[in-house]
Amino acid sequence: MSMIGLIALLVAFAATAVAVVCLLAGFLLGRKRATDASDTLTWAGHVAVFLATAALTVCCGVLVYCFFAGDYSIEYVLNQHSNASGDLAWLYKLSGLWAGREGSLLFWAWLISVFSSVVAARDLKNPRKLDSMALFVLMAVLAAFVGVMLFSESNMPFTVTPDKYYGKDGELTTAASLLGMNTLLEHWAMAIHPPTLFVGYAGLTVPFAYAIAALVVNDPSKEWVVRAERYALFSWLFLGIGIGLGAVWAYVVLGWGGYWGWDAVENASLLSWIVGVALIHSFTVYRQRGAFKRWSIMCACITFAFVIVGTFISRSGLVQSVHAFEGDPVSLVLFGALIVCSVLAGAIGLAIRWKSFGATSADDMESMASKEAAYYFNNVIMVVFAVLLAYLTVSSALPSVLPFGGEQVSAGTYNAIARPLGIVYLAILAVCPLLAWGKTDPREFLRTARVPAICALVLFVVLMVYWATYLVPSYDAVIAVGDTNAESLASEGPAAYYNGLAAVGFLVASLLLFNSLFVLVRAVRSYGKAHDVGALAALGGLLSRNASRLGGFLSHFAMAVILVGLIGSSMYVTEVNDYVPYDEATDTAGEAMTVQDFTLTYASNSVEMADNKDDIVYTVVFDVYKGDAYLGQVSPAVQVVLSTQQQKLVASVLSLPTEDLFVVYRGVNDDGAFSMDVRVNPLVSEVWIGFGLLMVGVVVATFGGRGAKRAGKVATKKQTSDTEA
Repeated sequence: MSMIGLIALLVAFAATAVAVVCLLAGFLLGRKRATDASDTLTWAGHVAVFLATAALTVCCGVLVYCFFAGDYSIEYVLNQHSNASGDLAWLYKLSGLWAGREGSLLFWAWLISVFSSVVAARDLKNPRKLDSMALFVLMAVLAAFVGVMLFSESNMPFTVTPDKYYGKDGELTTAASLLGMNTLLEHWAMAIHPPTLFVGYAGLTVPFAYAIAALVVNDPSKEWVVRAERYALFSWLFLGIGIGLGAVWAYVVLGWGGYWGWDAVENASLLSWIVGVALIHSFTVYRQRGAFKRWSIMCACITFAFVIVGTFISRSGLVQSVHAFEGDPVSLVLFGALIVCSVLAGAIGLAIRWKSFGATSADDMESMASKEAAYYFNNVIMVVFAVLLAYLTVSSALPSVLPFGGEQVSAGTYNAIARPLGIVYLAILAVCPLLAWGKTDPREFLRTARVPAICALVLFVVLMVYWATYLVPSYDAVIAVGDTNAESLASEGPAAYYNGLAAVGFLVASLLLFNSLFVLVRAVRSYGKAHDVGALAALGGLLSRNASRLGGFLSHFAMAVILVGLIGSSMYVTEVNDYVPYDEATDTAGEAMTVQDFTLTYASNSVEMADNKDDIVYTVVFDVYKGDAYLGQVSPAVQVVLSTQQQKLVASVLSLPTEDLFVVYRGVNDDGAFSMDVRVNPLVSEVWIGFGLLMVGVVVATFGGRGAKRAGKVATKKQTSDTEA
């Protein structure tokens, strides 16, 4: 199997090289006018793209087959295979493909080739210079990925398993049996998390390719944006899903009670997502107004650069992370070069095409109170935050003479920057839909803002009552304890600033929620009046003709919900670490555990062997009361893998409308007492709900118009056939 994979990888590299040469030669020969030779070369380049995709599909298929068949003749399969049992065992076997450095690199390359094939298929019948040059850039990037696997031993996914792992009888040795997937990765969210991120990473190569292609063919029209925008939205959608799944995994598996810890690899995935926000908004202005041309080109290049920065952080070994890959000098050079080249390509290209992509009258900002200004500051904040986040993430590897150089930046430092900056950014989002292009009439703005402002004020009052009666007392209670949790909370600023920032955040969330909702309702009503149809028909019509606008409103609404959840679940968490005395002879606990107004009373415990005969699960069950009301049971567990002695903490979460009770069992102490970590996470459900709504908004913006138009065509054909009948 190793030989089949290696041959397929060689074919993929050869096909990629052929595609690069043919597409470039076809473009150069047909620069002034198309000839038979240029058309033939361009066509051959397209065919080579399909061949590269087919070869990389075979490569992935070889690894997948080995994982499912238990064929350990490939060292990568031996190192990343899963021995899990149960209904999801197949998913964990499949996830071995992207669980390690070599496999994830192959999977990423395959995804780039798939996106390239989609571009090639759409351009094959009627090749256009813009699309062909974009395909050339995609193939050049793919060549780098395939090349680093083929010519770097540490990144080769088809290395034969060394003889040292086999005994004289041909069976795996005891040492070899200890190898395999980390048990922490055997969770449904973590199994899906990497491929969704990689879809986003690979897809963001397409806008970059079209940006460079537009510079090469000197086409400053909105054509390249129209072609690239759906890819950008689709990729940003999958990046968001991947980040969300990673947050779910961290919340229930790592056992620390949170969903975001500013870990280096977490930051790496966030970088391209943040700049992707700026890219999508820049595309909107470019497409609608013909403005932000230079900015859109550079934003596409910077977004791709941050994609590479993310994988550079996780693969270079420069920074330490709970789920980074082992450092690799070849990856360090390759991805470092790609980062520099992608930014230089955009900068040099713009310098050459400066006049063609020059500013227009639409770029002029007549007033700071305008949509142009809002979009501009939107983009600046996102890019600046991404650059700052990237710098802080790699600061531990920087020289000590630089700010934060050689230091591991704490989560509190990230929070101190991200919280106020995020609130300012969302405040701009809240106001932007009410502003006009060019210059906003103050009277018109006040008239438009009056109703949503009144509704927002009502919601704000409700949130402030909750803030004053529950959140602030929780904060004061944590500070009063004076332990390490209190010290960490106090380090994030004076109480007046900390609580005041939360109050401002609630105000911004209220305004953003109702402004987005109001503009959406107004758009539906306006469409309904213009076409004399009802609300549902108007909503469908808006979905068909302006899905990106509809999806944008829904996404902004979702961000308001997320902001409410973030304030509660990241700023006002109550945590108690304690031991619950246990008498094994009577199977009773000496006392209940109390956290805020929750009481946990011991019910039972169990020790079970998993079906694979290698995992032992230790579970403790508690009855949960809030006051005198019984809420249910929590059953946190510790899973131990006998062969490797790895431990996984399986948290138990009791979700209520306004808070989560998060319970972790960490084992027993020398006296046999249960070591418990219990947290109350306020408003965390709003984070998950808001993130789900955000993804729905992006789906609407990406696919809504196309799906509605397709449905409309089907309905029209049916109506025509019925009439003819």
